[in-house]
Amino acid sequence: MNAKEAMTTLQTQMQQSIIGQRDLIRQMIVGLLANGHLLLESLPGLAKTRAVKSMAKNLDTQMRRIQFTPDLLPSDITGTEVLHQQDGQNIFQFQPGPIFGNVILADEINRAPAKVQAALLEAMEERQITVAGTTHAMPELFIVMATQNPIEQEGTYPLPEAQLDRFLLKVLVDYPDKDSEIQVLELVRSEEVAASAKAAEAQTTRIEPASVFEARGEIHGIHVAPAIEQYIMALVDATRHPANYDKTLATWIQIGASPRGGIALERTSRVNAWLEGRAHVTPDDVRAMVHPVLRHRLILSYDASAEGIHADQVIDKILELVAVPA
Repeated sequence: MNAKEAMTTLQTQMQQSIIGQRDLIRQMIVGLLANGHLLLESLPGLAKTRAVKSMAKNLDTQMRRIQFTPDLLPSDITGTEVLHQQDGQNIFQFQPGPIFGNVILADEINRAPAKVQAALLEAMEERQITVAGTTHAMPELFIVMATQNPIEQEGTYPLPEAQLDRFLLKVLVDYPDKDSEIQVLELVRSEEVAASAKAAEAQTTRIEPASVFEARGEIHGIHVAPAIEQYIMALVDATRHPANYDKTLATWIQIGASPRGGIALERTSRVNAWLEGRAHVTPDDVRAMVHPVLRHRLILSYDASAEGIHADQVIDKILELVAVPA
């Protein structure tokens, strides 16, 4: 099976266990292929954790789950030096923490204090952690998928802008439609029956990491025309200099996207084009990815908050104002 077939299989198998969340599954695969981390935000019970577990189950990789709590320590994530006796001598050996995996589920990441978030930040950005002066590299296939609940803010620590910027995408997970939720009921019931009968799990095709790396190599070759690059940078520039585009927009945005925003938008647009079977990026690819790429990179003004304006509405306005290349 080639890389494209492998990713199609992965998406199909995930959709069998995650009903009514096609957009979530698509964005997770985009993050995997773009070699970036995802922040998943939704109300409780909308299959965030289940989706991450489903991806890890269908990939031939190791998943690690970290439940973030206010009393968590950095060493609980990174690991620590442990004293051992060997040949009558006391020596320190590094005991890896749960961050050393391929698919990392960082559950309720906003419940962790600043020191823990800083330790995670090094792993996400540098693909390494430093303990007792020694650097330890992450696996080649390494993706952090963090979840947070937007309504329960008691006992939480809002993620600093510097850490938010390290997430390639912020994915908002909404309720499934009524028909999909009926399928969810049927799926859960069938799983309960299978568990009580101790039935064997359905055979799934586990995707090898080599297929992911092959896909990434093909995505590197996706052509991005100069006009598309100009379009991407115009969208990013509109977040930084909104007054040049519209007076109302200028009252909504306090701080625009960083250069990482432009890099992420170009990279994910190439992934979207590859998934759609094209060898070049179109404006539709850029527009498909602009919301999850930019929504967490904008700091809105007090005026926007007072008017009830959200980041996605600001991005919608920018899409209206920036000319689409022919």
